[in-house]
Amino acid sequence: MSETVTTAKDAAGAIGPGRLVLVVGPSGAGKDTLLRLAQAACVDDHQIVFPRRVVTRASSADEENIALSPDEFARARDHGDFAVHWDAHGHSYALPLEINDDIRAGRAVVVNVSRTVIGPLRRAYANVVVVAITAPPDVLAQRLAARARHTDGNIADRLARSVDDASANADITILNAGSADYHGRQLVRVIRNEGWRD
Repeated sequence: MSETVTTAKDAAGAIGPGRLVLVVGPSGAGKDTLLRLAQAACVDDHQIVFPRRVVTRASSADEENIALSPDEFARARDHGDFAVHWDAHGHSYALPLEINDDIRAGRAVVVNVSRTVIGPLRRAYANVVVVAITAPPDVLAQRLAARARHTDGNIADRLARSVDDASANADITILNAGSADYHGRQLVRVIRNEGWRD
């Protein structure tokens, strides 16, 4: 389902010392909402970076991505412009190579990725924290139905999707079934390495 390419490690080993905060979870879990809240809360903190993903899909209110056509994406990938890339739900996704400069400078980089790339990213970066954002199945189904984004594909397929990879285990799980503001604050605490409970 997913092909990934990660950057080579630094000569001294995995890329660091900054933190790579990977936000993962099923469609409809509210990842983009919590990321927007966290980004707003961290807007004045220049040690925290929320890079835009590169996606072969138009940008929308749900996600402000860098949109490329499939051909443009393939050229950028072949040119080595991405730190990592993957395919999911009929689209190609990538993180820009510039995140490596931020991590080398000691910043925290916060990104929404597929669970399928956690393993390669854990190997390529020295300080990775995986935050799973999820919700009960009925809540996920309601959110996906309400979103009604044609690029989402079959809702039942998305709800059934899972990744059986031990390296995809999350370090922290946020059950996003209550107040978005509350759960957004939990995410900010994780990003700032302050713990995650109020």
